[in-house]
Amino acid sequence: MGPFLAQLEQSGVATWIRESGVLYGYPLILFLHTLGLGVLVGLNSAIDLRLIGFAPGIPLKSLENTFRFMWAGFALNATTGTLLFISDATKHASNPAYYVKLAGVALAVVILTLIRSKVFREQKNGKMLAAASLGCWFVAMSAGRLMAYIIEFIL
Repeated sequence: MGPFLAQLEQSGVATWIRESGVLYGYPLILFLHTLGLGVLVGLNSAIDLRLIGFAPGIPLKSLENTFRFMWAGFALNATTGTLLFISDATKHASNPAYYVKLAGVALAVVILTLIRSKVFREQKNGKMLAAASLGCWFVAMSAGRLMAYIIEFIL
């Protein structure tokens, strides 16, 4: 896997992202990653909190329209996350926090799809799913933020 990651990291796109020094390179990609995260996790958290019992006056059905925006945020994050990964592939692939982040995101997305099918389609109670979703996003965001610091202890 090492040679593949090194080759990926030395690609023209990865080198440009990492070394160009322009605002529309790494800084813009990181900003868009944060924007996508805010849309996805923010809207998902609003649904989760409503399912747990906050803001009972807001009809749950009215929140169903937010799924298209959450999927757009997810697509933006998947794209920008891939670009951020390839810019420093060997470092990210050796960082355990990266895998914790990916696991948290994967579980949160699975739970999001379960919430849509079980709660919005089948009208079932989603309190446990909502609590698990909030926990997964907390783990994913914490691990993502800690990636920059944990790698220092490993290398």
